[in-house]
Amino acid sequence: MKRPLEIIGATEIVDLPELGWHHVPVRVDSGAATSAIHCSRVKLVESEGRQELHVYLDTKRGAPQHFFTVTDFKETVIRNSFGKEEKRFVIKTPIRLFGRKIRTEFTLANRRKMSYPILLGRKLLKNRFIVDVSQKNLSQARHSLTPTRSQKLPQN
Repeated sequence: MKRPLEIIGATEIVDLPELGWHHVPVRVDSGAATSAIHCSRVKLVESEGRQELHVYLDTKRGAPQHFFTVTDFKETVIRNSFGKEEKRFVIKTPIRLFGRKIRTEFTLANRRKMSYPILLGRKLLKNRFIVDVSQKNLSQARHSLTPTRSQKLPQN
């Protein structure tokens, strides 16, 4: 039986458990096809015939500075919000949202001017969520993701 569509707000708080990144504020963007993680630096490292991506994330909207390494990735060409094509790395990782663990793709982009460290696009939203832009942080409210004192949520 198909799950009913969940209402998602314009912003949410999520976890990326495999990356060890928790209570991360995200912006929901139904205008974006893919989801993106905004990172300050991505470094491709080759060692003993094996490739790794070292990803450095800056502090944004209360999300902590973070570093992670991935070995499962690809490179693709995407059209950015200005219509310009650019090469980006793409990773697959689960995201925990509304108590659900959803495996999805994220492009990695250095976009310093973005307020939120993660953007959730249509591929993740499709057949799962209905966006209500007048709402915020519905996942947190419904599933009591109460952060510890050291992980305070951003105030909007």
